[in-house]
Amino acid sequence: MTEIRLYNTLTRKKDVFTPADPDRVTMYVCGPTVYNRAHIGNARPAVVFDVLFRLLRHTYGEKAVHYARNFTDIDDKIMAAAEAEGVPIETITKRYEDFYRADMGALGVQRPTYEPRATEHVAQMIAMIEALIEKGAAYAAEGHALFDITKDADYGTLSRRGQDEMITGARVEVAPYKKNPGDFVLWKPSAADQPGWDSPWGRGRPGWHIECSAMIEAHLGTTIDIHGGGLDLQFPHHENECAQSRCAHGGAPLAQVWMHNGFLSMDKEKMSKSLGNVVTVGELLEQGHKGETLRLALLMAHYRQPLDWNDRLIGQAKAMLDGFANAIRSSDAPYVEAEVPAAVLAALADDLNTPAVLAEMQKVRKDLTTAGSEAEASKAKSELHAIGRLLGLSSLQTVVFVEPATLHLPGQNIEVVVSDERITQHVATRAAAKAAKNWAEADRIRDQLKAEGIILEDKPDGTTVWRRA
Repeated sequence: MTEIRLYNTLTRKKDVFTPADPDRVTMYVCGPTVYNRAHIGNARPAVVFDVLFRLLRHTYGEKAVHYARNFTDIDDKIMAAAEAEGVPIETITKRYEDFYRADMGALGVQRPTYEPRATEHVAQMIAMIEALIEKGAAYAAEGHALFDITKDADYGTLSRRGQDEMITGARVEVAPYKKNPGDFVLWKPSAADQPGWDSPWGRGRPGWHIECSAMIEAHLGTTIDIHGGGLDLQFPHHENECAQSRCAHGGAPLAQVWMHNGFLSMDKEKMSKSLGNVVTVGELLEQGHKGETLRLALLMAHYRQPLDWNDRLIGQAKAMLDGFANAIRSSDAPYVEAEVPAAVLAALADDLNTPAVLAEMQKVRKDLTTAGSEAEASKAKSELHAIGRLLGLSSLQTVVFVEPATLHLPGQNIEVVVSDERITQHVATRAAAKAAKNWAEADRIRDQLKAEGIILEDKPDGTTVWRRA
C-alpha cells in the first residue's frame, strides 16, 4: 500500500497518514454558502480535495472512503438574497446548489459520499450547544448561546495566534452580553420575518461554526481522519470548530489531520468584488474554456502555495492538456492493462505534489512519442490513461476495458464509451440549466446524451437518473 504523507496544519509538518480505521477513512471539507455562483477561488479546494479523494480511494478502496462536503444553506447573505428577490431562502439555496454541482462537475469534481445541508441538522446543533452549556463551555445570554473561549485550554493551537491577534483577526463584535470579546456565537435570535427554529434560548438560527461540528459528528463520527478547506478558514472557523468539538466530546480532537489550500489571486491582485476582478466558473465555461483545462490550471501549482489566476496560466494548462491528448490520439498502439506509474503515485502521495505529477506525465508522454515498439507505445499510452483517471482529466480517460467477447473495435481490447464521470457532469450541467429555466440548453444536453446512447429519466422529485441504451 502506498504511504501517503500530508502536511498537517496542526503539527506544521508532513505526517504519515494513518487512518484510525483503514476500512473507513473519513474526510470532511467545508463547502459553499449557496447564495451566488462559485468563483474560481471557490473551485480550488473543491478540485484539490477531489484529487485527495481519488488518491484515498485508489489506496484504500472506493467503498472505504467516506467524504463529506457541506452546503451552508442558512446565512445572512442567503437571507438578504431571498429578501431582494422576494422568495423563500430555499429558492435561493436550491438554485445555487444546482449551479455549484454543475460548475464543479464541469471541472471533473466527483460528488462526495455525503452532502449535508445545515438546515437539515439544526436538531443536532441544538443538542451540541446544550451539551456545551451543560459542561460549562458555553452560556446563554439575551437569546444567544455563546462559546466561552476561556474554557478551552487548547484554544488557538490550530492557528497558533495570540489572544489579541485572534480577536483582531476574527473581527469580533464586542457585544455587551459576551463574557469575553473573543467568545463566538453558537445560536442567535431571529426576527419574526426571518427564518428560525425553536430552541431552549428562543426562536433563532445557528451560528456559522457549529454547523460543521454537528454535521461531522452526524455523518463521520467524533474524530475524523482529515479536515480540509481554504487557508482563509483556518481562523476563526476551523479554530472554533476545534474548540467546540473538543469541549463537547471530552477533549477528543475533531480531526487528526488539518489541510489548507493556499489563496488564489487574479493577475497578482487579491480577488475582490470591490475591485471587480471576481470571475466565476460559469463565466469561464461560457468563454469557451473546457472544464478540465480549468481543473489542470488549478493543479499546476502545489495546493499549499498561492496561485495567480490569469490568461497565461489557462493557456499553459490548455497547451499541456492538448499535448497529452494529441500524443494519445496520434498513437495507433492498443490499450493494455496498466497501473499508475510508481513515480506518479509517489509524487501524489507526497502531500499532493501535483507539479511533480505533471512532470512525470511529461516523461510518460515522451516515452509514448519516442517508443521504439508497439509494446512500449501501448504501455506509455495506457499509463497516461491511468494517470488521467486518477487526476480526473476526462480527455485522457475516454475508454474503458471490456471483455474480448464484447469487442467493438477490431484488434483492440477496448470499447469507446462516454465515461460515467462525463455523464454525471452533463446531468449536473443540465440540472443547472433547468434551474435557470434555460430549457433549450437542458434539451440540447438531453438530446446529445441520447445520441451517444445515454437515456435520461427525470423523476417526480426533481432528480434525474440515467442508463445506457
